[in-house]
This record gives sequence, structure tokens and C-alpha cells, in this order.
Amino acid sequence: MAKKDYYEVLGINRDASDDDIKKAYRKLAMKFHPDRNPDNPKAEDSFKEAKEAYEILSDAQKRAAYDQHGHAGVDGQAGMGSGSGNFSDAFGDIFGDIFGGGGSRRSNVYRGADLRYNMEITLEEAARGTESKIRIPVMASCETCHGSGAKPGTSPVTCTSCGGHGQVRVQQGFFSIQQTCPKCQGNGKMIKEPCPTCRGDGRVKQHKTLAVKIPAGVDEGDRIRLSGEGEAGVNGGPPGDLYVVVHLKAHSIFQRDGGDLHCEMPISFTVAALGGEIEIPTLDGHAKMKIPAETQTGAKFRLRGKGIKPLRTSEHGDLICHVMVETPVKLTERQKELLREMEDLNQQDAQKHSPRAKSWMEKVKTFFQ
Repeated sequence: MAKKDYYEVLGINRDASDDDIKKAYRKLAMKFHPDRNPDNPKAEDSFKEAKEAYEILSDAQKRAAYDQHGHAGVDGQAGMGSGSGNFSDAFGDIFGDIFGGGGSRRSNVYRGADLRYNMEITLEEAARGTESKIRIPVMASCETCHGSGAKPGTSPVTCTSCGGHGQVRVQQGFFSIQQTCPKCQGNGKMIKEPCPTCRGDGRVKQHKTLAVKIPAGVDEGDRIRLSGEGEAGVNGGPPGDLYVVVHLKAHSIFQRDGGDLHCEMPISFTVAALGGEIEIPTLDGHAKMKIPAETQTGAKFRLRGKGIKPLRTSEHGDLICHVMVETPVKLTERQKELLREMEDLNQQDAQKHSPRAKSWMEKVKTFFQ
């Protein structure tokens, strides 16, 4: 099969400059590199074809031979390397672009770090929302040097090792590998006279006060993001974010479960037996609740809509009261006498007045049989 014209392969004119040849090759290499086209078996052939064309046309002697005699003048020379070193330079750039190394310069501009602040709030504040001020330590841009790291009146100078590229090229056999310049750490600039305030870092540690709005309905572990309130970026990079993490303080009465609130409500022995109406606390004040006769310990009563409206829902939760029948203490002799009299009456028909005790005794008898 006849080979394609090398100029046609690279998509350039026959009078193309060396820079045009290199740019055309880099574009095709980026497009057809096998690592970028794992599902296209033809991409590797196109990549090799572009590589072969570049090897010939980037070398002045081989290009002259090709222009005069065509493929016959350079057969067997493709893949032998380039005397000018252009191919290794171009391939080093391609290698860096494909695998994240960058081109001739890699700028060390970094986004600032995100920060976390743990905020404790009450259950009432979580239910209704609140606004609070917090004070946090951050790395902020130095006001003396405006983040440059250089002493006022001076400026960073071009690195003498990498010429301002931020990278140096190391020859390893056939390949030319780019590495971060060890002298300027990839910045391409050096500070001869550091800023006395930040000592050349461009950032200083400060404390700042922020107002944080806590929306109604937040729950334990919810995060509130304050964009751009994290640490300052490096070398002019954007600032990070601040994440305020909500933690709920323990409440003396209620326990929260999503939108529902739970509480234990002690009632007297008399109210449990005869029924009655009791007053219970809510986040909005007080509410009345009817207790039916013969209520047992552990019974649950639900007040609809008396809980919390969670942050991401449209309905309020409920208030669930767990009844606890309270045994009277410090009884007088008259009270004891009345209770003994009532117990005697109960024993006359124990199965009727104490159904749970009857059921329990039957289970005990079955267990010991």
C-alpha cells in the first residue's frame, strides 16, 4: 500500500516552517494517542503515521531528501531519531499534555484549602433557624505585598534555571522528560527580596469574623457552605470554601429523629387508671393531651405537626409522647391504707383487673412445664 505524502499527513503546506510542523504534529498526536482512544483501533495507526511524518520533516537533511526524492529518499530512516532533537522535544511536550504535565511551563497557581468549622446550636435554633457570628483562623493574602511575596517596591524575577518556564528538561536516552524546576518550585519566578511581613510566602495567618445564617430545619451533621471564605489561593489562585458543620446540643426534654420529636411524659397512677387531660411542652409552648383510662406505661401518643419541618421537606414532623406511669413515693399511712384496700379488691378478680399479669403468669407456667 502506497504511503501518504508526509505534508498531507500533517495537513501542512510544503513551505511550512519548523514551528508549523511541530504544531501540526502535536495536534495530531494529542488527537490520536492510543491512551486517549482505547476503543478506536485505527487511532494507533494514525498516531504512528503522524509520528513518522514528523520524524522526517522536522529534520532539515531528511526533509530536503524527501522534497527531492519523495519516500525513496528517506526509506528506512523513519524511527531512527532526529539529529536536531526536535522530535524528542515535541514528544516530551505531547507526553506532558496527555498525562497532565503541561506544556513548556506549569504554573504553580493553586486554589486555597477548604476549611471546616464545627458549630453547636440548640434544638430550638435548629427548628427556627438562626444567625451566628464565628471567628476562624485563615491563611489570607498578605496586604503588604498583595500576595506577590516580594518586598514592596520590588518584584519577583525570572528564574535563571528554567528561564521562567517553571520546568527543566532532562534528557534520558531517546526521550526528553520535563520536570518541575527545583530552583523556583515550578513558579518560573524567584523572590530576591522577600516581603518582611509574609517572608516571601504571599500569605499570612489571620483571624476573621463571619456571619453564618443557619436555615430552619437543619439537622445533626448538615453542612453549610460559605463560598470563597476558606484559605487564600497560592500565587493568585482562587480561595477555598468554608464548610460549617452543624451539631445539635442535647436537649433536656426532647430527642430529635428527623422531623419528629420524642419525649417521655410521666403521669400519675390515678390518671393512668381513670384517664384525664395533661399539659405537655412543645417547641411552641404547651399543648393539651387527653389520656384515656387504663393507659399502660410505654403507651405512645402522637401530636401531629408539633415536630420540626426538616430542611429538605415541606411537612412538619410530629411530637411523640412516651407515657411513663409514675409510682407514688413517700406515702402517708392513709394513702398506704387506701392502696392496700384497693389491692384487696383487685385480688378478688385479678384476671379482670390485671390482664397483663395474667398473661405473664400463663407464660411462666408454660416455661416451667
